[in-house]
Amino acid sequence: MRRNETTTRQARPRLPDCRTVDIREDDTARHFVTCELGYLQAPVVVVDEDTHWSGFRIDALDKLAAA
Repeated sequence: MRRNETTTRQARPRLPDCRTVDIREDDTARHFVTCELGYLQAPVVVVDEDTHWSGFRIDALDKLAAA
């Protein structure tokens, strides 16, 4: 996966400046989040191949915003 100008959030809709994928409706996204990344809870934030997390992580969001 390449680093993009936007962040992909695999969860619920309506986060500005991100591409949102609803894992309740997208089987491919759900498989990616659960089987490839190993997460069991949403939201999942995927910035690039090495930067992703699950749950509401204000520290990670602040670090991303500062970059």
